[in-house]
Amino acid sequence: MAKPLRTMALTERHVALLQPETIEENLPAPPAGMIQATREDHLGTIADLLGQEPEIGEIWFFAYGSLIWKPACAFVEMRTGLVRGWHRSFCLGWNNRYRGSDKTPGLMLALDRGGACKGVLYRIPADAINDNLVSLLEREMGWWPSPFPPRWVSVQSGERTIRALTFCIDRHSGRYVSGLSVEQVADVLATAVGTRGSMAEYLFATVSHLEILGIHDPHLWQLQALVAARIDAAYGAA
Repeated sequence: MAKPLRTMALTERHVALLQPETIEENLPAPPAGMIQATREDHLGTIADLLGQEPEIGEIWFFAYGSLIWKPACAFVEMRTGLVRGWHRSFCLGWNNRYRGSDKTPGLMLALDRGGACKGVLYRIPADAINDNLVSLLEREMGWWPSPFPPRWVSVQSGERTIRALTFCIDRHSGRYVSGLSVEQVADVLATAVGTRGSMAEYLFATVSHLEILGIHDPHLWQLQALVAARIDAAYGAA
């Protein structure tokens, strides 16, 4: 019998209070020091990655954030799994284009060194690997050099250990943010809004989908409660 879902403090009502003034779906110009990656760039990255695992038979990717609730490509199988040596962290900053602005920059999730992370594995169709991996890379690393480049990790799923691609922060990229308290991160997530929505929406969607899958992340659970309280304080609790 399935366990009842926990009741989140952060709700759709909170998300509705933080709406972008304008909505922009097109990729904006790259920030200073970066260039827009092309399909040929992504195909080169894919060739390098597949060359690192020449004996691999199936191509999986590991989702820990928005790819859980908005996969960027087709898949034929989904299962939950655990990565050791990496943890989910709001360490990718500062976002002033999609879910943030110059006035209220946002922080995005990436995998950072240490700990462990439960997430979702997706298996890519064997007859369309390149096209689907290109779609994945276009979504996650539209600009070069990427602050969280793809890499292989080992994911424990049931009795299987699956090699999968995922995106881990490059601590030397210049966009690595560390040392913030949970309260400081909550301050950011409760205010940041960009042309594609708010960080509160991003957090709400991630936590709610993890809970549906039976994955409870104590850190994100604490953050969603703190963010809800901050939005209530700013806009008035219903």
